[in-house]
Amino acid sequence: MSEILDWQSWENRYQVGTTGWDMGQPAPPLVSLLEHDSSLEPGRAVVLGCGNGHDALLFAQHGFTVTGLDFAPSAIDFAQQQAKQLGLEADFLQRDIFNLEPELMGQFDYVIEHTFFCAIAPSQRSDYVKAVRSLLKPQGKLIGLFWLHDRPGGPPYGGSIAELSQLMASSFEQLSFTPAANSIPKRAGDEYIGIFQAKHFDEPA
Repeated sequence: MSEILDWQSWENRYQVGTTGWDMGQPAPPLVSLLEHDSSLEPGRAVVLGCGNGHDALLFAQHGFTVTGLDFAPSAIDFAQQQAKQLGLEADFLQRDIFNLEPELMGQFDYVIEHTFFCAIAPSQRSDYVKAVRSLLKPQGKLIGLFWLHDRPGGPPYGGSIAELSQLMASSFEQLSFTPAANSIPKRAGDEYIGIFQAKHFDEPA
């Protein structure tokens, strides 16, 4: 059985309610980041694996122009309903980030990551970095809340700081990377907030 899950696999999780990653609210470390980091000026942001839209709508509330992408139609439908109920402007699209349309490339000031890196198969992680870089404008930034646990199996798949740093180094400069101070209990001690800036294409790795 392939470790790479298709859209039907993710959709089934929403249909049967096995969405343990969904906290029913924005991730507390991202809430804190937006409240305390004045360097993150609002811009155009894309949220990978946006799920039910909690993090995407958090950024919309802070003045960002937000597009959320997810594999599962049910997640996209719920996120759209949430945006309408909250009176927020945000676009939600069913997309595969490993097969994106050219019109999305190079369009965003920020890529937002939260439980996406750990959800994809480890064999896809190099392609993940390429996809993130392709979405960003020159010197755009990846804002990531990474769950780097060491538990077997997955998803969510484990990872390490060393692996993440090595993967990102070819395309990004690390601006900051710190332990998340207010993770939910089951992720406490294993979450990190990282901000990475896209390198120019002519910069050496």
